[in-house]
This record gives sequence, C-alpha cells and structure tokens, in this order.
Amino acid sequence: MLGKLARQQDPNVLVGFDHADDAGVYRLTGETALVQTVDFFTPIVDDAYTFGQIAATNALSDIYAMGGWPLTSLAIVCFPEKGDLEILTRILAGGLSKMVEAGCTVIGGHSVRDEETKFGYAVTGLIDPQRVLTNCAAVPGDRLLFTKALGTGVISTAIKKGVAQPAWIDAAVASMTTLNNKAAEIITGHGSRPAWVPGKNRTERTAPAEPAASDGFSVHSMTDITGFGLIGHARELALGSNVSLRIHATKIPLLEGAVDCVRAGHIPGGLKANRDFAECVVRYEDGIGEARKAILFDPQTAGGLLISVAAEDATALLRALKAAEVRAVEVGEVITRNPVLITVAA
Repeated sequence: MLGKLARQQDPNVLVGFDHADDAGVYRLTGETALVQTVDFFTPIVDDAYTFGQIAATNALSDIYAMGGWPLTSLAIVCFPEKGDLEILTRILAGGLSKMVEAGCTVIGGHSVRDEETKFGYAVTGLIDPQRVLTNCAAVPGDRLLFTKALGTGVISTAIKKGVAQPAWIDAAVASMTTLNNKAAEIITGHGSRPAWVPGKNRTERTAPAEPAASDGFSVHSMTDITGFGLIGHARELALGSNVSLRIHATKIPLLEGAVDCVRAGHIPGGLKANRDFAECVVRYEDGIGEARKAILFDPQTAGGLLISVAAEDATALLRALKAAEVRAVEVGEVITRNPVLITVAA
C-alpha cells in the first residue's frame, strides 16, 4: 500500500520501503545513521513472559539484519480492557529481559484497549551509513549461509491447537528467544559496542570499533527470515540484487517436530499465503519431499539470518559463527540472473 503513495524526496533516506528491506535507514551525519523498525503480533505461546521475550527478539532482529546496533525501543501494547494486568506485566517483563540482554533501552511506549492481545516494539538503532547490509547487493558467486532453523510457524500452529509435543515447543521457544546479536557482531566486525554508539557512561561502555565486515568477511547482503518465510525473503533478495538463487533444501536445518506438524496438517494461514504468492518464482528439482517444500514457505518468528557472502570468505565466516555458538550452515549460492529466480535442489 505504501507503494501507491507519493514518494517523499529526502536524500538522507538511505534505505526506504522500495525493496522491502528489514528496516529503514536515515543518515544523520557522514559517520552515523538511524536504523528503524517496528513489529508486533498476537501471542504465539501460552506463557506471557515467553511471549514478551519472543516479541522483543523478533523486533530487534531487523536491526541486526541491517548491520545496526539497537539503541532504544518503544513498546506497543494492545490489551483487553478487563484483562488480567498481571498477564500484561509478565509480557512487558519478558520483553524487557531481552531488551536488557541486547543493551537496548526501553524509553516508553503506547497502549490501546483491544479485545485481542498484541505486543511488540518500535526499535531505533545506529549504523555506519557506509556499511549498511541491505537485501539488494548479493553478487553472483556468493554463498548463502543461514542461521537458526525453520519451523516456528507450523509448531506455533500446533501449540494453538494444543497438540504440540513438549520437545517441539522447547525447540521452537529456544529458537525464537535467541537474539541474532552474536551473528551480527561477527558479520559486522563489532565484537563490542561500536565507538559510534553512545553509552550511559562512555568511559566504561564504549569500546573502539573493531574491523568492519568489509575488512574481514565480504558480506554483501543480509536479511532475516520472518513472516514471508525463507522463499519469500529469498525472493526479495534475488529481485533486489537482480540475481537468481540456488537453494539446497536438504541442507536447511529444521526444528524438531516441523515435518510432523506439516504432515499432520498444522499449516498456518501465513504459510498458505506465502506459497500462493511466491511459489511461482520457484523451480523444484527432483527428490524434494512435499513436507520440506511447504516448510520453505513457513512464516518464521524471530527467525535466522540469510547471509550472502563472497565464496572465498564463506568457510571462514561459518567457522567464526560456529565458534561463537551460532548455528549456521551453507544452504545455497547466488547465480547470474536467469528466467528462474529461485531453484530449489535436493
């Protein structure tokens, strides 16, 4: 819908909504820019505290996906007028725990009365305007790395139906409450708080910037895998970069129980919508099961990062991610643009 509106002409907008990127970027100076995002949704787990953690993790992810550092956040709350305020307190506490972990200060928010509970955050961060990781700069020959695993959408649907097994829930919750900060720090080269990010006490909290990604790993593009599923976000990266992608389905890690959920018919509406919209750009090679095809379109919450990195740096980046205990695998490659936007191989 934004595309139907008149465009505001502002040369300081470095990343807007033209390429459906993860967050907007607005230049303040030659060395500093704001990176901003907003995300909120209805509960996907039963526990209020955990729901708050997931919502915060999900909102923060867009900042990390751009290569930014989260700085402040505003809570967005929709809650029933006669709802139990203790539940809301637990939701807010869960969200705050993840904001504290991320070093992101909650400075306020807004609430409205609503029959359906919704919660999330608008997050503002800082980023070096010369080193923004968009979803439109992948280069043929790059390798595609992916962190985390797919399946939170179908497992969340099973949770709502009351049929999810405890092990499935535990795996999904662990994934959805894991920040993408460690991966982002390695990819951008900021192992500690960058010098251009102010701290409450600059003497204690500000550290010199370490070498940036361009000085270490040649990461060209990055995006996080959320509501549009792996294929949906891969489509945006391919279109924005004017390339095609080859993805190896069997290399993509899946959460425990994800395949069981698909086979049992626990399919969220978002998965169906993603498939209706994006499957037209996909060509499947032989040997890919129907359940795995479906999971490629599964809408993720607080999902992993899809990273387009130069082939010569792929192995070293994988090694660095794994050393930091970030689950990461190589799942495909970027190829020259051809009539098939995304080829899914076995």
